[in-house]
Amino acid sequence: MAGGRKESALDMARFVDKGVRIKLAGGREVSGILKGYDQLFNVVLDDAVEYLRDPDDPMRVTDETRTLGLIVCRGTAVTLIAPTAGMEEIANPFMQQDQGEDE
Repeated sequence: MAGGRKESALDMARFVDKGVRIKLAGGREVSGILKGYDQLFNVVLDDAVEYLRDPDDPMRVTDETRTLGLIVCRGTAVTLIAPTAGMEEIANPFMQQDQGEDE
């Protein structure tokens, strides 16, 4: 490796002090203001909220939340980090396709 410096695939510095949503191993999802991170993707979120799971389907996240405040997410548990700005939910195109085939 020339230069001896490894570049991160994700430039987290541009998300500091902005809203992010994080998916964690095991299906939990949290969002908040990114306050800090390290090279292992341990992240610190302020004003964090957790999106609660559907009691009938634990892998499905609902719109219900609970306030967590200031939290640290361990990097080994982080599976996805996404900015909340510009994020919107869309209909699942595969579900529509499956429903059409059943008729």
